[in-house]
Amino acid sequence: MRRLGKQQLFKRNFGFVSIFGFSLILMGTWETLLGTVAFGLGNGGPSGLIYTYIGVYIGFILVVASMAEMSSMAPTSGGQYHWVSEFASRRYQKQVSYFIGWLSVLGYQVGVSFGAFVSGTIIQGLIVLNYPEYEYQRWHGTLIAIAVTVVVTLFNVFMASYLPLVEMVIGFLHFAGWLGILVPLWALAPRTPSEQVWNSFVDAGWGSTGAACLVGMITNVGAFIGGDAPAHMAEEVKSASKILPRAMMWTIMINGALGLVTLITFCYTVGDVESAITSPTGYPIIQVFYGATGSKASATGLSSLLVVLNVANNLTNMAGASRQLFAFARDCGVPFSPWLSHVSPSYDVPINAINLSSLIACILHCINIGSSIAFNIIVSIGSVALITSYMTSVGCVTWRRLRGLPLLESHFSMKKIGLAVNLLSLAFLALILVFCFFPPIPNPPASGMNWAIVVYAGVLGIAGVYYLLRARHTYNGPVEYVRKSA
Repeated sequence: MRRLGKQQLFKRNFGFVSIFGFSLILMGTWETLLGTVAFGLGNGGPSGLIYTYIGVYIGFILVVASMAEMSSMAPTSGGQYHWVSEFASRRYQKQVSYFIGWLSVLGYQVGVSFGAFVSGTIIQGLIVLNYPEYEYQRWHGTLIAIAVTVVVTLFNVFMASYLPLVEMVIGFLHFAGWLGILVPLWALAPRTPSEQVWNSFVDAGWGSTGAACLVGMITNVGAFIGGDAPAHMAEEVKSASKILPRAMMWTIMINGALGLVTLITFCYTVGDVESAITSPTGYPIIQVFYGATGSKASATGLSSLLVVLNVANNLTNMAGASRQLFAFARDCGVPFSPWLSHVSPSYDVPINAINLSSLIACILHCINIGSSIAFNIIVSIGSVALITSYMTSVGCVTWRRLRGLPLLESHFSMKKIGLAVNLLSLAFLALILVFCFFPPIPNPPASGMNWAIVVYAGVLGIAGVYYLLRARHTYNGPVEYVRKSA
């Protein structure tokens, strides 16, 4: 912290096991897959999902390795925008790190709403399953999601000191829940023929199986977003430069393996793909549970595990998002920076950043009342924003390596293979960034378009206006604090 020119404001309560649990559940690969698999089934089908998953898994191992190295060099809650400031050309570091700071904040603020939304709508899907006469209304799921967000907010404020212990428990549930869900499917579910699992592709009208698979690949990409999460808790981790890269690498390796087994299991037990996609519950996995067990009570019990784990994801995401916002506010990158960067000495957490994160999440939940498509676009923007921040930070350290410029010392160094890993990471991130902006079907009507690019540009436009009006006078970039403290 002295090298970074920052004051140590938080207690370092997290050890390896607790930050590892934090990282596992925030990425939540297998849980996210089961909650979002419908899109990939419609674009690519079961086989397309499996094959693109393997490619995405390898790609994100390279990306996370690149970020793990940077987290060891500069362990700070700022994460990507700090790394950009450290490694970019001095001429451009201020402007580029500023915009990456906004995108990082955007990505995590959107992420706060995701776990609560999935929890709320799975509960609503279970009501549909158990009470066929129930009339589905989007605002019902929205109210449940808001209630989850409020509970998570209260925990992050008043019980923050228990967060490391809770993360260890949640990490255990991550594994126990995985077994608790898959074992009944292995034992009870009817088997889909192997030909349908490994050689069954769905083209939603793209005219190319490859293109359909690449569009559906975004389902798998979303399941790996969040590999940078431990870095945003860096100032609360003991021996952060050693522990963070270990936690990040173990998380991607283990979550990726669990996700692959989960996806293959799902494809072997999904049965009729069209029936799963069009399930009135809104979630193919609920239909799979019901088809496997033949019991609404059993399907409800298994789905409830997903609800619990998504609430845990929301709890963890709130902690990470508030620390990201706090760090950027500390560097005067957003409006009301002094207020947002205040850390309560009584609670040892950035209460104002937590409360604002909660408010933003609740506002985003309300978008679903008017349009589920609009809400999905907002969620996809979160992934796009974080992918951009990954790409830019990796790009900056790659630039330094290509020019032979010195890097900071670290406990996790890729040494001679670092440049190759960085370049492959950039190629992979460029590919998935392009397909994040594709619509769900070719030639969609205006209401079905992926308007993510418009929202993305709008956020950058707002950031640009604030930069011209104020931030260019107050924001210097974290590296300037490093130079002053040197």
